[in-house]
Amino acid sequence: QVQLVESGGGLVQAGGSLRLSCTASGNIFSSNLMGWYRQAPGKQRELVASINTGGFTNYALSVKGRFTISRDNAKNTVYLEMNGLKPEDTAVYYCNIRFLVPGGPTYWGQGTQVTVSS
Repeated sequence: QVQLVESGGGLVQAGGSLRLSCTASGNIFSSNLMGWYRQAPGKQRELVASINTGGFTNYALSVKGRFTISRDNAKNTVYLEMNGLKPEDTAVYYCNIRFLVPGGPTYWGQGTQVTVSS
């Protein structure tokens, strides 16, 4: 089994910054994709950014240039540096990890609230 623990959410004013962290523990397959998703009230969960063990990254257009995803493979930890935050970034942010094998499982964290005030 795999557990994901997120931290770093909170309340920030528009234009501010926050850094989210997520650490995975348990039986971690060495080739994996870690990502951040978010879900605002009344909206579907959407991908924010992802990064694989090789460091290849992918970003949603809405956060490109403002958010940076990175990871420490030795610590099974992924980070999301969020700058220039906007009220529309307000959401619960979820971390996940997907094992890159056929039929590989996906695990989710419990989520952390990010609130951006105008």
